Order: sequence, then structure tokens, then C-alpha cells
Amino acid sequence: MLQAVKDASGLYEVERRAYHAARPGFRIAELQISPTQKVPWHSHSNVRDTFYVLAGTIRIFLQQPKEDVVLNPGETFSVPPRRPHLVTNAGDTSATFLVLQGIGEYDFVPVVP
Repeated sequence: MLQAVKDASGLYEVERRAYHAARPGFRIAELQISPTQKVPWHSHSNVRDTFYVLAGTIRIFLQQPKEDVVLNPGETFSVPPRRPHLVTNAGDTSATFLVLQGIGEYDFVPVVP
């Protein structure tokens, strides 16, 4: 396992990234990814990621156990702390989604699958 970081924005490229309602122990990240972009394999020590799709389609790959989830606009899915996951764009246009992260101190732990 690699070193955990507090800010993952330099680890992968997205079309757009914004943060809303950032408070100690909780934040909402809004990400827009192109059809070729992804959020690489990672987990979080303390926080749960709850995904909510605004536009487009995303696909979340998970480990422990292996799972593959496709989300369309208006759909949600939660990933508990310490569960490795990878997020990709499952369509041919940009996908925009919210990630509610909490409750607890945020970190991003890169995972080598």
C-alpha cells in the first residue's frame, strides 16, 4: 500500500473539480471526468464515499469483495471506509458526479490492484 495523502488533486486529472460544504469531517466534491479519465484505485481510512450522478454515467469497480456498479443520473452508491475502489466514465460524454465524503478526516490511500 502506498502513502495516504490529504489532497489527491495532483494524483489524477479531471475536467473539473469543485468542493462544496467543506467542513471538518465532511465535504462534497463535484467531479467532471471525460470518457478517458478515471479516479485511480484508492481507499479511505475513515470516510465513506457516497456517489451521486448529476450527468452522464459512471462505473465504480470495487475490491474486497469484487463488485462492478454502474450509476446513471439520480442514482447513488456508497463505498465504506477501507474498501478499495476505482471510478471510471462509463459513457461517451463527460460525466459529472458528487462525492459526499464523511464523516471523519479525509485521506486518499492509493491502492495497487
